Amino acid sequence: MAAAATILHADLDAFYASVEQLLEPSLRGKPIAVGGGVVLAASYEAKAFGVHGGMSGREARQLCPQLVFVGGHFSDYQRLGDAAIKVIGDFTPLVERISIDEAFADVAGCTHLFGTPAEIAASIRWRVRSELGLPISVGVARTKHLAKIASQVAKPDGLVVVDPAAELSFLHELPVGLMWGVGPVTRTRLDAIGVTTIGQLAKLSERSLTLLLGPAAGEKLAALAWNRDPRQLKPHRRARSAGAQSALGRKPAIEQVIRPTLLHLADRVATRLRAKSRPGRTVTVRVRFADLKSVTRSMTLDAPVCTTIVLARLAENLVRAALADHPGEKIISLLAISVSHLEEHWDLALELPLGLKDEALRPGSPTGMARWAADRAIDKIRDRFGWEAIGYGSAALEAVHSVPDAFRKLAERVL
Repeated sequence: MAAAATILHADLDAFYASVEQLLEPSLRGKPIAVGGGVVLAASYEAKAFGVHGGMSGREARQLCPQLVFVGGHFSDYQRLGDAAIKVIGDFTPLVERISIDEAFADVAGCTHLFGTPAEIAASIRWRVRSELGLPISVGVARTKHLAKIASQVAKPDGLVVVDPAAELSFLHELPVGLMWGVGPVTRTRLDAIGVTTIGQLAKLSERSLTLLLGPAAGEKLAALAWNRDPRQLKPHRRARSAGAQSALGRKPAIEQVIRPTLLHLADRVATRLRAKSRPGRTVTVRVRFADLKSVTRSMTLDAPVCTTIVLARLAENLVRAALADHPGEKIISLLAISVSHLEEHWDLALELPLGLKDEALRPGSPTGMARWAADRAIDKIRDRFGWEAIGYGSAALEAVHSVPDAFRKLAERVL
């Protein structure tokens, strides 16, 4: 790893809400939320009351009666997010965008042109504020993980540079929840053993963490707690998976909710896979319950899949299996589908109709081919007339009405 702190992590502050306040000056300084039935994003003024993304609109209004809901200007989110990333790219070509509103950058090779990493970070912040009117926080450190943490510490609208000589003293004082990969479930498990800071986590043995969190998470967090992060920036990486999720608020775990939601998510994912001719062999679903506990189930197929109906049916089977393993869970708050092990070069292999039990779910069967042809016809109509021109039925749209499709598109990575 480099001896100097040259990795930047830039993150636009409360991005969606900040854009709404930029477009409508009367909203500035007020608690606002993007969404309706579900909070998609909240301003810092709303966050001060405990409002956060994924929360139901009813709960948010109870916490903050003066909360203002706005519908969202999704084309402006895309435009301004792209513009902010372009500002970063004006300083270095080594930019790894990880979402619409945040990116890593390595400025080691451009300090002779633009000054020290801290000066470059300050220039990025000034340009984004003056040219776009948006606040952005930047962290500067020697590793990606520490740079991301530094940007979170810098919020809102700040800059934090971590001196390589003081990395551990900076890191170990911080809450463990700032670590990349520590979600609500992991944080709850760590709280149960009295671990609330990264320093306390660092004192645990890797074996203890592995027993508590599992081998992968235990090994990873043990390394990150000591700032051991050898990952390099990947400016032009291709996604290894495609996924979509729907925050449902609090809905009963019944067929009338699950099936149309999964169909809609499968439609979103499969459309992207077909557009890039990159079907995948592994299908994974995630179910989050009312207490925010999540479970996942996955299966790997003999043949890659990118057909909407087939993906939806496979996802339904996996969700049913997850619910069967948790019979006490009657309320769900989120459903997600992802497809991984994507094929780089793919041709659809035809199969003879042999009367196999799963023949209807096999892409190369007569039924699978018919579904493929229907999907391609839908794709062509949407390419010409827009996404809303045709679909798989109004039920799918009604099930996720509170989370607009445009919002999901912003989070989808290029395959």
